[in-house]
Amino acid sequence: MHDKGILHGNVVFCVVGKEDRFSPLVFLNVRLGGSMSFIVVKNLNKTFKVLQRDSGLINAFKSLIKRNYKEIKAVDDISFEIKKGEIVAYIGPNGAGKSTTIKMLTGILKPDSGTIVVDKLNPFNDRVKYVKNIGVVFGQKSQLWWDIPVEDSFLLLKDIYKIKDKEYQKTKDELVELLSLKDFLKMPVRQLSLGQRMRCEIAASLLHNPKILFLDEPTIGLDAISKAAVRKFIKEINKKKKVTIILTSHDMNDIEALTNRVIVIGHGKKLYDGTLNNIKKKFSKEKKVEIIHKKLESIPKIKDVTVLEKNNNKVLLNVNLENNNISNIIREYSKVCEIEDVNVLSDNIDDIIIKLYEEYDL
Repeated sequence: MHDKGILHGNVVFCVVGKEDRFSPLVFLNVRLGGSMSFIVVKNLNKTFKVLQRDSGLINAFKSLIKRNYKEIKAVDDISFEIKKGEIVAYIGPNGAGKSTTIKMLTGILKPDSGTIVVDKLNPFNDRVKYVKNIGVVFGQKSQLWWDIPVEDSFLLLKDIYKIKDKEYQKTKDELVELLSLKDFLKMPVRQLSLGQRMRCEIAASLLHNPKILFLDEPTIGLDAISKAAVRKFIKEINKKKKVTIILTSHDMNDIEALTNRVIVIGHGKKLYDGTLNNIKKKFSKEKKVEIIHKKLESIPKIKDVTVLEKNNNKVLLNVNLENNNISNIIREYSKVCEIEDVNVLSDNIDDIIIKLYEEYDL
């Protein structure tokens, strides 16, 4: 394996691959000091060898002599760019390759081939410099010490990142106020509720003022109030400090609340990179319309409108918006009854994402 980086003028050429040659696929035009993307990922690949064997004692002994492996393409030729200060959702079903990508972006795993440049650094080769600029929160893993008070964990992280006293105190005070941590700073981590611990995890990841924050399921298991608090803080820290945030979550309400840009991955491949609004337009072509009325004489016959439910003072309709609009429905119903109220019910974001996954057979 050969890793090369050659500086020529103000252009960096980077190659990661098995052969001792430059490939045009992994040419990066990264202008030093320019205004181009903060994170650049080009043609990223990662394959794992997984041991395969049948069940039973005899097969277990056979596997000691001859091992059979299956290659799993976890990440398959993925490319994307992210600007400084952007919040991007990186989503996909379980086993899609999200965690593998995040591990390569954080420098934990080395790509088989392809390139990653983050703020002019290679996450794996420049790991010591790089980790000083990133914060990571994994919803199911803790960076806090279980049996000591939260504040002691913060002090340990201060020493690990070599944060100056004044800078640490200023940042800590700010995070304590924004995340409302004051009441449980002196409590051992094991005695915190899940919502309290998650807020402390986020604070711990930001003590050293990182430029990039990786959030993996940051609201998993939290109640509605805690989720709202975490989402509010993420938006505030992004707006105030221009922290670039990459978010992975199965809670689509997190994504809808925090960002409009979504990268969808499935079977290791990038399937979509664009706005959440465009996904909604593509996969939400029907709406449910609830009409509250008085004295409905008859149901109007309107093309591509289906009656889902009808009772004394309410009718629920399914409307295909490709051939109809809401104002037309209201106009037709106002001819046959007195309308008291109209409610337009859109598909929730979870249903829309399920339709997206189904289209790509995920």
